[in-house]
Amino acid sequence: MSYVVTEKCIQCKHTDCVEVCPVSCFHDGPNFVVIDPNECIDCNLCAQECPVSAIYSEDELPTDQRKFIEINKRLSKTWPVIKEKHQALPDSEKWALIDNKLSELIE
Repeated sequence: MSYVVTEKCIQCKHTDCVEVCPVSCFHDGPNFVVIDPNECIDCNLCAQECPVSAIYSEDELPTDQRKFIEINKRLSKTWPVIKEKHQALPDSEKWALIDNKLSELIE
């Protein structure tokens, strides 16, 4: 079982989660980060650090966010590993309040 980054991260991209991850499972995209399910050790540290509550364990993933299992798996194969915290995206506070942002995802 791994953790999954969900829609709430799109256009926010806080990377507090990356900073606490004991393995290199996060991958960096233009406006989103994903978790490589093969590298995730299911430690829960990332979920606790996410300021917008965008990270869930697969078994606790809301039904409407299940598509992000495949998205994380697929994009983690092509996006580079990120190991350090970066500044959140501009307007991240505004975007954190918006739902249904999948159309904003830049692959």
